[in-house]
Amino acid sequence: MECMHAWSIVVVEENIERTNERSVTQTFLPLSYPLFPHSSSITRREPALSLGVAFQLTNILRDVGEDAVQRGRIYLPQEDLQRFGVTEEQIREQRLDDNYREMMKFQIARARMYYERARRGVFMLAPESRLPVQSSLDAYGRILDKIEENDYDSLTKRAYVDKWEKLAIIPFSWYRTTELSQMLPLPGEKPVDLTIA
Repeated sequence: MECMHAWSIVVVEENIERTNERSVTQTFLPLSYPLFPHSSSITRREPALSLGVAFQLTNILRDVGEDAVQRGRIYLPQEDLQRFGVTEEQIREQRLDDNYREMMKFQIARARMYYERARRGVFMLAPESRLPVQSSLDAYGRILDKIEENDYDSLTKRAYVDKWEKLAIIPFSWYRTTELSQMLPLPGEKPVDLTIA
């Protein structure tokens, strides 16, 4: 049996958005600027930040159990753990319950909000850069669907999108990059809100 002091628990700051935005600003944002040649740095900042935060949140949600057990780390906000009645001990012991499921539903909704914000930036990209970014958004966003399909169990199950699913996503991703998709969105979707709040 492992001693408690061996666990090195790291819980991110109270505000996960601020933590992720700071991390993304330092790493991802400068790398994304060449993709947005037709936009000002202020205009492209919000979708680029949102893209990085969406990916980072997805990584955190996908790897909760793995990070706790293998790395001794928990990257979920203390505030959210308390709000939903989820304990660090429960996560380390990989005990799934309704409180954890409700917290994951909340976190997934938060991540999807960032994906929606990031989608605005796809139309700012040079046409040849749109498909790789959109297909990454779609494939990574699909991980959230997989977590839901796993009954929100990211403690003992790892959500992933296999290569055939990624290939199957590409035609839909391509369509989402076209101007036509703004007038005729895919079934169940709405046109991307291109306004930057």
